[in-house]
Amino acid sequence: MDNRSDIRDFLASRRARITPEQAGLLPGGGRRRVPGLRREEVAVLAGVSTDWYTRLEKGHISGVSEDVLEAVARALQLDDAERTYLFDLARAARPPRTPPRRAKAQIPPRVQWMLDTVTGSAAFVANGRLDIVATNTLGRALHFPLFDNPRRQANFARFQFLDARARDFYPDWAGAARITAALLRAEAGRRPHDTQLRELVGELSTVSEEFRTRWAAHDVRIHHDGAKQFHHPVVGTLDLGYCTLDLPAEDRSTLRLTIYTAAPGSASEDGLKVLASWAATQATPAAQAAPAPEAP
Repeated sequence: MDNRSDIRDFLASRRARITPEQAGLLPGGGRRRVPGLRREEVAVLAGVSTDWYTRLEKGHISGVSEDVLEAVARALQLDDAERTYLFDLARAARPPRTPPRRAKAQIPPRVQWMLDTVTGSAAFVANGRLDIVATNTLGRALHFPLFDNPRRQANFARFQFLDARARDFYPDWAGAARITAALLRAEAGRRPHDTQLRELVGELSTVSEEFRTRWAAHDVRIHHDGAKQFHHPVVGTLDLGYCTLDLPAEDRSTLRLTIYTAAPGSASEDGLKVLASWAATQATPAAQAAPAPEAP
């Protein structure tokens, strides 16, 4: 898989955001045609020749040593997620020793058993394409708008960019959309051979201008935790904290466990309890697929 365009656009976008002053360079050098650093300035900061860095920015990254990649990452002031993405792009550019293996459709049963033991929080497992591959009862209830099509796997990116309900469901829709696109971009760097991922990106790019704009920014995100607000159709506003952890997978696919919790004694904790009671009334598969009642 040729990922030279991804390498070129990523490095150029990171170079464009850094001014000479931010890089510790002396002002001057005549009229600038670019908003950020010139290629020759990045080369100086990284300790390589201008011709070599120019070749690298054109996408010729295969065979580049880790020391050189580290130097370029420092010169471009990449954060941890961006540095990881650059190294992923370099690995993906190397000829594979063995054909890439297709990700398994099923997760180990022990993962579902673990989720089922979590009763007071919303928990789910998603793969790198942001498909929800397993969830506990409260996790499904929290995200039930994503599950209303039983013929298609629930996917955060499709819901975020292709379902009009997402703008009500996520009060900070723009922030959630930025994170979603950045997570997919990071996964694309890790797995450029993932046909399903490329089909998803193609679908989103064709239909959603909002996604195209964020995808073109080449922002990346890997591990994430923090706080998120939901406007749930059943229980109203929920302010939840979340933490995401990597799960080991036998086929080396990307699996992440996310748990949403509410502060003890908060209105959102009461909301989760009400949501859990509502979920208990949706016990059958048919009821789980049915639309929820309107919020009072």
